Amino acid sequence: MSLRPSDSPAAAVGPALALKLSDELGIETVGELLRYTPMRYVRRGESSGDSAPEKGDWITLVGTVTRADERRMRQRSGTFLSVTVDDGLRTYVVTFFNPRVIKRVLRPGVRLMVAGTVGYFRDQIQLTHPDWLVLPEAGAPRLDAVGSPMLAAMAADATAKKEGAGTSADGVEIDPADFDRPILPIYRATKALQTWTIWKAIQLALDAVEWGEDALDDAHRAERGLVTTAEAIRGIHVPETQEDIDAASERLRFDEALAMQLALAQRRFADRGRVGPGCDYVPGGLEDRFADRLPFTLTDGQRTVLDEVRADLAAGEPMSRLLQGEVGSGKTLVALLCMLRMVDNGRQCVLLAPTEVLAAQHHRTITRMLGDLAIAGELGADPDATAVALLTGSLKTQARKEAMLATVTGTAGIVIGTHAVLEEKVEFFDLGLVVVDEQHRFGVEQRDTLRSRGRGDVVPHMLVMTATPIPRTVAMTVYGDLETSTLRQLPAGRQPITTNVVPAGKEKWERRLWEVVDEEVGEGRQVYVVCSRIGDDGTPEGQRSARRAAEGAGGDRAARPTTSAVDMFAELTAGPLGRHRVELLHGRLPADEKNAVMDAFTRGEIDILVSTTVIEVGVDVANATTMVIVDADRFGVSQLHQLRGRVGRGGLPGRCFLRTSAGESSPAMERLRAVAASNDGFELARIDLIARREGDVLGAVQSGVASSLRFLSLVEDADVIDDAREFAAEVVRDDLTLADHRPLADLVDAVMGPSRISYLDKS
Repeated sequence: MSLRPSDSPAAAVGPALALKLSDELGIETVGELLRYTPMRYVRRGESSGDSAPEKGDWITLVGTVTRADERRMRQRSGTFLSVTVDDGLRTYVVTFFNPRVIKRVLRPGVRLMVAGTVGYFRDQIQLTHPDWLVLPEAGAPRLDAVGSPMLAAMAADATAKKEGAGTSADGVEIDPADFDRPILPIYRATKALQTWTIWKAIQLALDAVEWGEDALDDAHRAERGLVTTAEAIRGIHVPETQEDIDAASERLRFDEALAMQLALAQRRFADRGRVGPGCDYVPGGLEDRFADRLPFTLTDGQRTVLDEVRADLAAGEPMSRLLQGEVGSGKTLVALLCMLRMVDNGRQCVLLAPTEVLAAQHHRTITRMLGDLAIAGELGADPDATAVALLTGSLKTQARKEAMLATVTGTAGIVIGTHAVLEEKVEFFDLGLVVVDEQHRFGVEQRDTLRSRGRGDVVPHMLVMTATPIPRTVAMTVYGDLETSTLRQLPAGRQPITTNVVPAGKEKWERRLWEVVDEEVGEGRQVYVVCSRIGDDGTPEGQRSARRAAEGAGGDRAARPTTSAVDMFAELTAGPLGRHRVELLHGRLPADEKNAVMDAFTRGEIDILVSTTVIEVGVDVANATTMVIVDADRFGVSQLHQLRGRVGRGGLPGRCFLRTSAGESSPAMERLRAVAASNDGFELARIDLIARREGDVLGAVQSGVASSLRFLSLVEDADVIDDAREFAAEVVRDDLTLADHRPLADLVDAVMGPSRISYLDKS
């Protein structure tokens, strides 16, 4: 029997187990089965895991029986067998009921593999009637497989027992000799599918699969010191030595990096040969006139990025570029200058923002900066002015009609909007540039919706921006389909923000915190107070918080209640700060009310704004100097950096207070201290990545598939990703579809899988 990696595993493992592999693990092909790699290994004399399991966890352990006692049950007739298993790190009490056969086998000294659900009794880990299998000791005589799968099969069919092998409940023969190995793989299993059944299925697939040509030729493997993929797959599942595991991991790590970079390169080069909007420099146009009015000089970083973007705009092909920058580094100004060049060439631009608050903020900022250059058709407008239209979902009917008319006729050279601009009925006169703010809030499909609205066969340029600094390895993966420009330099006059961690519940610290707020307002400054949620009012988050409060505030993070924005607003207005002008802003307010509050804060008519993270990005109030982040441990490192970037934007020093109930030695407190110690967003992004690890950068939760990155680390493998990116670009530049590189195309499909590639296209 010979199977290809794309075939169903049924021919190798049988239809019953193939169905279970599909239902339990989402495995549909031989290739997916073989890439379902061990989560860890157990060696003779070593423990099955480093950390104690949680109650309810499904675990697999390998250990030695140190004690076996048959006892009578108290509440009913019969006996049970209490077996103590030591895995070298801790002991487990394993209980079996009606142990007529089991008690003859599970004696002290027996080596055992056990899988079941964890329980605790008086701090002792308990497994009740788990699945089990006796493992042979090195050099011991060959025995029949003995364990619960064997017994289940025997109960169904007395002929199941065979010489030297037993048949599992899934119909797979289990040979005890398989477990007579120095290194045993442990797979992430389920209650319905045991680790040893998965391993046996993989062994059957290994024996049946016929590997085609390797994705890397001899020269490429030799250059990198890599084994073939076939050797790596076998070495990762049935290793004889640690060196086998290391060599296999190195090759599978490169395979993951290369497959991802090939998929991204295909998307990056997809626009090669297509026509982009022409965009030459127009002397004396809106771009020049606006630049001449600027009361400051552009930073070196802004000029460098502008040169990169302008070169793309003039290249004749559609631009796809990511502009990432430090908080307050002037990304919006760069984007505006590029948009004005496009308008000078007779084309339109759209700026897509993720929230109405941010869209309205951009509209206010851009119209204010442009002045009479942004009010075409109005009294006092410059003769060459354009119009800046705002299009959001909450606009009243008349305002919406006017914005859509200005868009379709071309009167508005710049259109600023939310998801509302993605609607089919929104038409552009001649769209030339799409600017996406906060790129991570939108998917490729949404961006492409706008790019499809160019005139004729012309594909609009695309500039996506993010104020969340991105580690280089993440930029090469999550945003690997885009060329990247980076702004690190802050404009002259921006003051560093001083950040302090304030332990909640310490009266002296709390009192001083609100005294500072009072002093800042007394000096005519404005203050943000940011909370992690809106309010309890029957929402699921509110109910969870109420449960936390009922459980008490001590212990770990999950047990501590949070303070809602609604409650904080009530607390501040009822206290000494209530004599100041305090307002509330959150996402559930009507759109016109949100805009009214934000406008009032911008005009200086509100002293203290209690808000949720609706003000996280883009909000620019020069007079705001202080921010208090309540329950700061509920936010990520990068999000905290984003939030505090809202203060100190007007030449005055900024202050940020991180109020938290986190324990002094907790990981949450360590994260907060890291934020307090640095204003470098790129360094904090690196710390954030290390703290979170990379998880599944393709979003396993959203795509519904297992993690795409089993071996590749975005923290540690920058060199591997760099190498794979260069390799992929070299191939895809001349062979976009990989038609002439079939083994590489097969690698992309094997590692990524159709569902993962589909999600990557949407992310």
